[in-house]
Amino acid sequence: MNTITPCLWFDNQAETAAHFYVSIFRNSKIRQIARYGAEGAKVSGRPKGTVMTVTFELNGQEFMALNGGPVFQFSQAISFIVPCKTQKEVDDLWDKLSQGGETQQCGWLKDKYGVSWQIVPTVLSEMMRDKDANKSERVMKALLKMERLDINALKEAYGQG
Repeated sequence: MNTITPCLWFDNQAETAAHFYVSIFRNSKIRQIARYGAEGAKVSGRPKGTVMTVTFELNGQEFMALNGGPVFQFSQAISFIVPCKTQKEVDDLWDKLSQGGETQQCGWLKDKYGVSWQIVPTVLSEMMRDKDANKSERVMKALLKMERLDINALKEAYGQG
């Protein structure tokens, strides 16, 4: 089976961003850094010898970061979902990834590089799939009031009734 590697297009922060992400997630590492040679520099307008791509792993998932210039910007049309078992995991990832970024509704945030993340308790999907529509509606109502997700508050909304 082929693997799928997301490629993140940065203006010129690929290496800095990759090191930032690797510092946050366990079992993560920088795998390879490639630099612009003469031909690549001509085509891209980037200086020869500067970082072109950084290949890195976040908890075993491979990513590539590319310094491609300011042509493209990140949007919320693509986000990375990070399932968390505990509130401590939610809080830790939320605090680190949102530092210098922007928090948003329903567990979403944009990090300081503009990449969108969803920091989501694993229990949430179970609650939302419940056959009792009243339970899942109460959870959704509580969820819509939150930025950082609060597992206890979600469980409280789920159990009411």
